[in-house]
Amino acid sequence: MTIKRILIANRGEIALRIHRAAHEMGIETVAVHSTADADAMHVRLADHAVCIGPPPATDSYLNIANIISAAEIAHADAIHPGYGFMSENAEFAEACAEKNIVFIGPSPGVIRTMGCKTDARQLMIDAGVLVVPGTTSPLEDDTSARTTAQEVGYPVLLKAAAGGGGKGMRLVVKEEDLIESLAAARREAN
Repeated sequence: MTIKRILIANRGEIALRIHRAAHEMGIETVAVHSTADADAMHVRLADHAVCIGPPPATDSYLNIANIISAAEIAHADAIHPGYGFMSENAEFAEACAEKNIVFIGPSPGVIRTMGCKTDARQLMIDAGVLVVPGTTSPLEDDTSARTTAQEVGYPVLLKAAAGGGGKGMRLVVKEEDLIESLAAARREAN
């Protein structure tokens, strides 16, 4: 399939970079924007623009139905999510596929696997990628956390299995800080 028009499901510098690359390839761009971003540079430079909602990101840039509708209205062949926002959302990638819109990014299955840090770690180990010492299964309780940390050796980095963007990460330098850090990582990831 030849892509002639890409909807950029992002804003700001990210959108500008995608726009520039698309234009270098002879592909038209569609900017989406909230009402607050109507005059933003990524909107002004795009070939087409569609408003997808009010300023809160949950009502615009994170609203799957609004973005898919914008792609349909603009007759976009593909959607590029950039990074952040919808780039790690398997449901968004699935919604694109259901509407026969190319999702420029990984498949929903890959997004799900890489979103779960324990599954992603196991996949890398299975592929022969060297990984730092740690665990491939969630720590069930404080006792298993202590045991694993002692086996790995301090300092350790705690990472919530589902946390993204650095959420749920804690560096633990000494054993007496482990349980408090583990509780904080769990809270943050939720």
